[in-house]
Amino acid sequence: MSPIIKRLGVIANLQRPGAEAVLLRLTQWCRKHNVPVALCDEMSTSATDSDVVVPRDQLAATSDAILSMGGDGTLLATARLLGDSGVPILGINIGSLGFLTDQTPNDLETTLKRLIEDDYEIQERMVLTAGIADADEEEEEEYYALNDVVVGRNDIRMINMALYSNGDYICSYAADGLILATPTGSTAYSLAAGGPILNPEMDAIIATPIAPHSLASRPLVFDAGEVLTLEITSHTDVAVMTIDGQVSRRLMKGDRVRVRKAHYYTRLVRFRENSFYHVLRSKLHWGVLPSRDSSSSD
Repeated sequence: MSPIIKRLGVIANLQRPGAEAVLLRLTQWCRKHNVPVALCDEMSTSATDSDVVVPRDQLAATSDAILSMGGDGTLLATARLLGDSGVPILGINIGSLGFLTDQTPNDLETTLKRLIEDDYEIQERMVLTAGIADADEEEEEEYYALNDVVVGRNDIRMINMALYSNGDYICSYAADGLILATPTGSTAYSLAAGGPILNPEMDAIIATPIAPHSLASRPLVFDAGEVLTLEITSHTDVAVMTIDGQVSRRLMKGDRVRVRKAHYYTRLVRFRENSFYHVLRSKLHWGVLPSRDSSSSD
């Protein structure tokens, strides 16, 4: 059952062309329909005297749903901000492909009306947690990723890595890096590197090597209950871990990146007509046959 939404929070990338105009339409609609709306404090310069502005870390507590206005990067950052709060996110795409943010500004008022009238569905998306342990097994803070955890090279040299599952050795890589992706992230960097597409409502972990120096290195799909450990075996400090393409951390030889399923799911607002397979066809042109020139002969 979908939660009842009475209060909205907004996080927007106002650097996108047209974003401020869309934000104005949103706040005007909310005032007209007596829907409380709170803006993230980073948007205060675009707020009017009648707008409510709250700190980022209080937005989840004051909202029943968060509107993420921008591209997929804005939604990924919003998901990390909300963490395990359980507050659902609705993505409004402004400008780019928007695979996660599948609602458009053209449909803004209709989208808001459907949201308030409970005409929507909630999808729960698996999240990864990544921790780094050094050679002395001292583990630092954890990071959370909705799309992927990428261990990649930090200069022109390849990285040497060893992959383990629940402590069992799987294989070694000499490659530009390794992508550990969620099913949601299967259509992002992992797909570009040759990984498989998974239904985003599944629970699984994909390991996709980046430019491996071996024809035998192929993507692997693991059960979500497995704990994957990636050990850096290169002799120099050449690696970096990146979370959802936004948060980075340098890695040293002997560092181990432990990746597992997080204790919570990110909740996304979806509308029935925008199924995963519809989005595949409309935005990635999946399975679309090339048009045939009627003038050509068989």
